[in-house]
Amino acid sequence: MSRSGDAGRPAFLPGNDDITWPDGREPPEERPVPDGHEFSLLLTHDIDRPYKTYQSLYYAATESDRRAYHLSTLVPGVNPYWRFEELMALEDDLGVRSGCYMLDEQRLFRDRPAAEWPTMEGWQLFAGRYDPTSPEIRDAFRALDDGGWEIGLHGSYESFDDRERMRDEKETVESVVGHAVAGGRQHYLNLKTPDTWEHQRALGLRYDCSLGTSAEPGFHHGHGIRRPFGADDGFVVFPLTIMEQSIPDPGEDFDAAWAVCEALLEEAREEGAVMSVLWHLRHFAPDEFPGYDRIYRKLIRRAQELGAWVGSPGQFYEEIGLGGADGTGGVAAAATSAATRTPADSTARDQSEGR
Repeated sequence: MSRSGDAGRPAFLPGNDDITWPDGREPPEERPVPDGHEFSLLLTHDIDRPYKTYQSLYYAATESDRRAYHLSTLVPGVNPYWRFEELMALEDDLGVRSGCYMLDEQRLFRDRPAAEWPTMEGWQLFAGRYDPTSPEIRDAFRALDDGGWEIGLHGSYESFDDRERMRDEKETVESVVGHAVAGGRQHYLNLKTPDTWEHQRALGLRYDCSLGTSAEPGFHHGHGIRRPFGADDGFVVFPLTIMEQSIPDPGEDFDAAWAVCEALLEEAREEGAVMSVLWHLRHFAPDEFPGYDRIYRKLIRRAQELGAWVGSPGQFYEEIGLGGADGTGGVAAAATSAATRTPADSTARDQSEGR
């Protein structure tokens, strides 16, 4: 079975292939590597669909050989896309942490014009989204935050060109976890450069992970990081190396998928690269996307064997000290690091809300 769901980039969506740098010149590449390591692997997850909703009926209609399975996911209490606990257990077992980006997307029937309601684009972009302030979602993200995972902003589909919308979404995410966030990625990798980066920077974000493609894995924007606003500025761009749906389907040919990943890890070691990967949460569901969880685990293990530093972008930003010479500081200046906060911090947050 080969199915990318809605994680990919349909033809009707904006892309980020045409990059305009703020001063008209491409900034030099930087390849910082923490002491004692050969290269860096940044782990990220866009949390855009933790609930399987209309997809149950859609795939039951389009995948006849698995119709019974997809219909079974309509049963109340069955939700194969909810993989928070599995993600945490996998990374905890490997001794790593990642960045998890929260989406506050518009709702099809609440926020969008009626003309979009019957369209495929409308359903794909805005139907079945979650409320980041709901108790179940809030508790899931707070568990991640309290466990040392980085929480960031997964800017909604239209926020890349709308500073006020981005501001509201950032404030929502921060209200859920109780502290500022340092960075994230735009939904569908939407970028309007340099405007999107200017919006993010103006709102206090220190990094963006949106530069890249869902179509093909690789170091398409070099082997390092970029500073679009100059070498002394603390805002950093981490280009995307692998989105899980860009590799061969591991459920169909695991060896082919792994060969792509291993080759990129070898390249990263040879180049002393800053490599980043994106695995959507629902791709950890083996009955929905077989093989992707195994590839992810093997990717991390192999990176560790090759001498990689492995962690979240925010953790990397802070450990390297990427804040620049402009006085903006590192992640610690924008958000209290989950890895260094104490249980008392979480208790105080809960007490302030009467929990």
